Amino acid sequence: MDLKYPDSASWGQASKGDARVYYSQAVVDYVDGVLVAPQRQGQPVEHLRRLAMVNGWTPWGYQARIEAGQVALTYSADLRQMIRQALKKEADGAYFNVVVAAHYLDNIRARPGALVFDSTLPHTRGSFHLSSLKQPELIRRFDRFLVERQADVAALKATYRVEANLDSEYVGLEQWKVDFLKRQKARAAAGH
Repeated sequence: MDLKYPDSASWGQASKGDARVYYSQAVVDYVDGVLVAPQRQGQPVEHLRRLAMVNGWTPWGYQARIEAGQVALTYSADLRQMIRQALKKEADGAYFNVVVAAHYLDNIRARPGALVFDSTLPHTRGSFHLSSLKQPELIRRFDRFLVERQADVAALKATYRVEANLDSEYVGLEQWKVDFLKRQKARAAAGH
């Protein structure tokens, strides 16, 4: 079967050439951006000189700085290696899917908050799609499924938190931390 997920019409345009690619409607929204050590959060983009990347990723928003020699890329084979580079300060930050990287740090690496998403730095919002070169009817059927089973899809997204807090100041944070920060804010607003 000729299907690809995740995919996006804006990814790998040069490699697609003149091929007619069929895309589903958006399946999952995402934010890709730079995770930094907490003490680096909020620093100007000019302080970001070395950026860790997983092979095959494109750091959208950083091309001009890379071409000008202001940012050097350090490539890794996988997320684990890339995170290790940033934690060991071999890079000033790591560019990846914010929710995936935060989940890895919090749950697999057991280092919650060791790196945090810096929303002040360039980042990309987009959506993952299912694509096919040869199966336009299957893409249409998948789109119908997404509409007809909208509640089930939403429940799965909520269960696995794949879009958790994407539209809030808490993007990339685990829910326990969001709850804690909201409680702190409420106490401060109440004057305690």
